[in-house]
Amino acid sequence: MNIEQIKAVVADTPYDFLRKDPRLGKNIILLTLGGSHAYGMEKEDSDLDIRGITLNGKQEILLGKDFQTITDLPTDTAIYSFNKIIELLTKANPNTVEQLGCRPEQYLYLSEIGKELLANRKMFLSKLCIHSFGNYGQAQLRRLENKSARLTSQAEYERHILNSIENAFFTFRERYLTCPEESIRLYLDDSSRPEMEKEIFMDVHLKHYPLRDYANMWNDMKSIVSSYNKIGKRNKTAMTHNKLGKHMAHTLRLYMMCIDILEKEEIITCRTEEHDLLMKIRNGEFLNENRQPIPKFYEILDEYDKRFEYAKTHTALPELPDYKRIEEFQADINERVIKGEIYK
Repeated sequence: MNIEQIKAVVADTPYDFLRKDPRLGKNIILLTLGGSHAYGMEKEDSDLDIRGITLNGKQEILLGKDFQTITDLPTDTAIYSFNKIIELLTKANPNTVEQLGCRPEQYLYLSEIGKELLANRKMFLSKLCIHSFGNYGQAQLRRLENKSARLTSQAEYERHILNSIENAFFTFRERYLTCPEESIRLYLDDSSRPEMEKEIFMDVHLKHYPLRDYANMWNDMKSIVSSYNKIGKRNKTAMTHNKLGKHMAHTLRLYMMCIDILEKEEIITCRTEEHDLLMKIRNGEFLNENRQPIPKFYEILDEYDKRFEYAKTHTALPELPDYKRIEEFQADINERVIKGEIYK
């Protein structure tokens, strides 16, 4: 479907909730494409995903309430509340950041406030994307290696697990009481287990630290280790339904988006330049007769891995987003809603 056909579909009866739901309608500030259509990777049978943002109402703002997300499963539509998407954008959440990087013609509707949000999108960019975009992509690709039977040494595999845990530690400072530096140290060392060459060890030196915070951190680390010990449900489903190529392409796309954010400080959701490569991967041209990735795919993977490692080391992005500017922007929009200035 082209854009005009998509607009006609969205104007039809199944999408009437966009116009009739009191939380939506005139409160919507942005409607755009999601999924394969947003990335420029759609096929004739691709589902149509719609994503958007709607303002919080006056009462919600004053009472501190938030519906957060409105979803419609039959149409694969998800509309975020303004306050919720600001929170997620600040955390560099990939599913929301991509809404700010679509091509102009992919925005099905854009209000003046929606335009203001797009004009100010760089205030959300920071090194947090290294962990939300890039390292998520790395983890997914390493799991692809594992499930596609690409052999890797046990020590290297353990290193991947350690990297994922270290990435998680980056988010702990926002969720738990900050630990003194070096109070929790993780590292690789020789293992005494006969089946392991290297193993992750930890040195812990904590005093007067909240037990619940420590327990939650421990559970986070445990979940990461467990996730590497099994094939993820999504990956297993991908193999069962011959969708491995699609999963490979979308995971590589995530890498590409993160590199652009780090190097260019731009959000580029529609991958026009890499379209042909991504579609070849998606269509299975990088799978062998057993539906497993061929060596050429891993050569591409390794190249993007190197680019990502370089970009995250040399980026000019700040460590954290511009919280002050974001808060001022959010407060200004919500104040205008309360004063009834939005619809004048």
